Amino acid sequence: MNFMTQGQDPRQAASKAGALAGIKVLDLSRILGGPLCGQILGDHGADVLKVEPPQGDDTRAWGPPFNKDGVASYYFGLNRNKRIQFLDLSAPDGQQRVRELMARADVVVENFKAGTMEKWGIGYEQVRHEFPHLVWCRVTGFGTDGPLGALPGYDAAIQAMAGLMSINGDAQGDPLRVGLPVVDMVTGMNAAIGVLLALHERARSGQGQLVDAALYDSGLSLLHPHAANWFMSGKVPGRTGNAHPNIYPYDVVHTGGAPIFLAVGNDRQFALLCDYIGQGALAQDERFATAGQRSVNRHELKPLLTQAFADRDGQELADALMAIGVPAAPVLDVAQALRHPHTAHREMVVAMDGGYQGLGAPVKLSRTPASYRLAPLSEGQDFLHD
Repeated sequence: MNFMTQGQDPRQAASKAGALAGIKVLDLSRILGGPLCGQILGDHGADVLKVEPPQGDDTRAWGPPFNKDGVASYYFGLNRNKRIQFLDLSAPDGQQRVRELMARADVVVENFKAGTMEKWGIGYEQVRHEFPHLVWCRVTGFGTDGPLGALPGYDAAIQAMAGLMSINGDAQGDPLRVGLPVVDMVTGMNAAIGVLLALHERARSGQGQLVDAALYDSGLSLLHPHAANWFMSGKVPGRTGNAHPNIYPYDVVHTGGAPIFLAVGNDRQFALLCDYIGQGALAQDERFATAGQRSVNRHELKPLLTQAFADRDGQELADALMAIGVPAAPVLDVAQALRHPHTAHREMVVAMDGGYQGLGAPVKLSRTPASYRLAPLSEGQDFLHD
């Protein structure tokens, strides 16, 4: 874990080397997709200054739970390694201040409704000739043109429109939203990828460019393998519950204790599973001998596996199967997952002085690892370095 020293000078903290050390990011975004992009860049060493309206980012009120100052946990999950400045961008003095910050920034991240920044006179096309070095990352719901262009986009609505809800849930149940803001989060990740691509190209050309990250595009990009299946077969995918549409057993199976998830991806793994549970004949049964046949005959295979697991403890069975090369896992709740010893080993829970805890950076670099320098709500007026 990484701990921030009490009273540490932010300038000294920000000087720690990271892959993006020296990159200055002006984060004008709010809610999720843009702030997550800014946090990813900040974790890897960028100097991130987040501009919020005088009342603060809306997610400060998205609780409970709240901290002692009334700021919601939701906000804390997205605004680490940033310093905060409050500006009214609808006012001339706020617009002038942002222009001053743009002159020093390498990257701008914003996710205002299309046309908002243009109304304020600080949109991309209005400033790009003045600041040709800027990499400008625009996060929108649907982009700015086309049949849905400029319309506001929200995670759950995009999950519905992009087909994600139609393939999520039990076969006999209603379409179901994925239980986390997956579209917003993937859009934030795609935005960060786009920023890094544009920065790499700028090193050659000296020119910035617009990075266009839309929730709609990111939602559609998550449709593998369902889109690939539809392109080849023309058959509209349906809901399969916990089961994979193409391979089996790739599903939750009940045991004598907690349920486990089996993720058997090939014939060798299936044979190992069958031998371990004393059902070697299943691997020779023509209904289950190949991956394709197991997928076709899944409704016959699942009850046989459930019966074979009925007297076994789920956790012990999952551990034993993993040990022999059969992918399996216990179904844990959030607290169990965050307290797992491997979570600590992978430094996926981080803490700072003042009581902050958060998820760690999932990308590990050997020479320039992520660092956790500034807890959310740190104040700042300008970039820390030139």
